[in-house]
Amino acid sequence: MSGPDRMTQPHAVSAQSDTWAGQAAYTPFSLRIYDALVLGLSSRCFWRCPSSEMLAVYDANVSANHLDVGVATGYYLDACRFPVAQPRLGLLDLNPLCLETAAQRVARYRPETYQADVLAPIDLPVEPFDSLGITFLLHCLPGPMARKAAAFANLKPLLNPGARVFGSTILGRGVPHNALGRRLMALYNSKGIFGNAEDDPEGLRAALSAYFDDVELRLQGAVALFTARA
Repeated sequence: MSGPDRMTQPHAVSAQSDTWAGQAAYTPFSLRIYDALVLGLSSRCFWRCPSSEMLAVYDANVSANHLDVGVATGYYLDACRFPVAQPRLGLLDLNPLCLETAAQRVARYRPETYQADVLAPIDLPVEPFDSLGITFLLHCLPGPMARKAAAFANLKPLLNPGARVFGSTILGRGVPHNALGRRLMALYNSKGIFGNAEDDPEGLRAALSAYFDDVELRLQGAVALFTARA
């Protein structure tokens, strides 16, 4: 089992891939201000879904054997209520700096860390997990949603039957955007940080339903909160 000081890299990751563009914005400086800027200001004012809504999804669905994908700073893993004092926790991300930052934040859980591109096949020699968190990752992947669905296909083999799948993503269409949010989303899409201009609730539901059961979506502002079962 990997600890926070050892990273398992199942395959080479190219910084030239378009998947990388959505993660390249995570630098030492941006991660220092991420919680305040993204989970605080942007989530509440631009996307109109306060971080407390996403934390509630974690509290309701996280298991004692959990894999988190697209970990950013590890805020939700640090703040959520695991059902046991010492859960098994896996962290998977394309950006090694995010993995290091999140692993240090939740070092008390001795997390396993894995660097991988979710849009490529993932071959990890580990025991499967009972829950999967995918928070604010899908809108950073290159679109359209039908292409992003490859992430679900690639992650599903890492899960036990019946595993809980949950997360959130900012949608580009089919949800109400305020003027500031619309401008920010357009800017991020133009820079490749976001790839969600065409993402809508129907596409997200179809992508989830292609690989998981019991799919449920709830819209909060411009954000879709989702749950499903492997």
